[in-house]
Amino acid sequence: MPITTHDVVIIGSGAAGLTAAIDLAQDRKVVVLAKGALDGGSTNWAQGGIAAVLDAGDSFDAHVEDTMIAGAGLNNRGTVEFVVSEAPAAIERLAALGVPFNAGEDFGERWHLTREGGHSHRRIVHVDDATGHAVQAALLKAARANPNITLVEDLIAIDLITSRHGEKYSGDGHVWGVYALNKKTGHVDALLGKATILATGGAGRTYLFSTAPRGATGDGIAMAWRAGCRVSNMEMNQFHPTCLYNLEVKNFLITEAVRGEGGHLKLPPGVPGGGERFMPRFDPRAELAPRDIVARAIDHEIKRLGLDYVHLDISHKPPEFVKHHFPTIHARLLDLDIDITKEPIPVVPAQHYTCGGVVIDLDGRTDLPGLYAAGEVTESGLHGANRLASNSLLECFVFGEAAAKHIRAHWDELPAPPPIRPWDESRVTNSDEEVIVQHNWKEIRRFMWDYVGIVRTTKRLERAQHRVALLAQEVDDYYGNFRVTPDLIELRNLLEVARLVVRSALHRKESRGLHYTLDYPDMLPQAVDTVLAP
Repeated sequence: MPITTHDVVIIGSGAAGLTAAIDLAQDRKVVVLAKGALDGGSTNWAQGGIAAVLDAGDSFDAHVEDTMIAGAGLNNRGTVEFVVSEAPAAIERLAALGVPFNAGEDFGERWHLTREGGHSHRRIVHVDDATGHAVQAALLKAARANPNITLVEDLIAIDLITSRHGEKYSGDGHVWGVYALNKKTGHVDALLGKATILATGGAGRTYLFSTAPRGATGDGIAMAWRAGCRVSNMEMNQFHPTCLYNLEVKNFLITEAVRGEGGHLKLPPGVPGGGERFMPRFDPRAELAPRDIVARAIDHEIKRLGLDYVHLDISHKPPEFVKHHFPTIHARLLDLDIDITKEPIPVVPAQHYTCGGVVIDLDGRTDLPGLYAAGEVTESGLHGANRLASNSLLECFVFGEAAAKHIRAHWDELPAPPPIRPWDESRVTNSDEEVIVQHNWKEIRRFMWDYVGIVRTTKRLERAQHRVALLAQEVDDYYGNFRVTPDLIELRNLLEVARLVVRSALHRKESRGLHYTLDYPDMLPQAVDTVLAP
């Protein structure tokens, strides 16, 4: 088995992982793993922007309160204050790396700031409607130019290497790196380091409809759980209100900023109230209400009227305004014969963000020594029961930086990796049932969508739990007897995440934020995290 040793192993090549790598590379040798292409994660897909207090009329207190309100009070205020206060510096670092944020349109305005749902001020700095792509490109350029950073594609993390994998067993749970399937060789590699950072993103592909990329299968959450980390608030999955409804094009997000710049949600023609806005009936903030409220309103109207979709309409704005603010969306939809300057966009809700995850502190530390985490894989306390728009990339930059700083400051305290046992490939054979793996993958995503979606009931959750238990027996058999494949690794992780989501949802006996259950429609007086321990 190939074994390589580095100073720090970073699993994930998006905003969180690359931010940490660039900071660490000042004096450490770092390897960054990507399960596919280096730009294949969620960062590259992000359209909207990054929230930060950059306007004289705005304030840290306002950003904190907006975040707490969106999170239905489940946020950790200390975490929110920390991230909000670090946001302007994070934006400056990105600008220094060459991220071409849109320039201000008014006199004296350095950058153009837009407003999104749940925000009380314009505070979203952006690069047209493709901010994530610009950020990913700038971070990758800086990482490639740094001799202390090694970037490796096509390595699929299987499990964290802990003290129990050492030649001499130790029970302290220390993490020394990761076992990963090398897609090019078909064999398992071991990558060792004094510290390991999980930056693997979320678990959107646990659901049938998701805006997340193909690789968002909850790998980091599942690996950390199996290694012994606590996870928190896994029931809080954010459903983005506006994903393009198209039978051929899947997972194309229509950014929050379309509503922020005046887009209206309307019922389609041919139904009672067709052509009318419906959000004012649900919330005084209308289209600018937080995402959980907007998603539930759309879901309600679709079910009430038997619709496939509703309309998002910004065609009442001047054509040049629309093309200037949303060039990517305008061009993409023109390819589908939808001209958003003249007609509405058919949209449906889709899973968009995993608000729960691995428990970390303000330094990005998990429960296990040597293991850090940053970004969507974590539950830092920032998002609470619902993520405020454009706080996600911000979390990646702040905690990627925080983890790197802590590792560098405490480097001499971190022990070197011990000799480890190699991955045993002798006991496994090729499987002739890989088609069953695909069927199980589809079954998980379907029952999670049907039973653990936007609106839940105890009966639906119990049905989902029963299906998870049945599938777990099959997956354990595959994993124990056949060679590991990319699909099998991801299926194992999807099932683990589904189990954690269902278990957490059954535990919460209230409706709060993204967790809405018809059996407990009221919100309890006290906000309490759902924390699961292995």
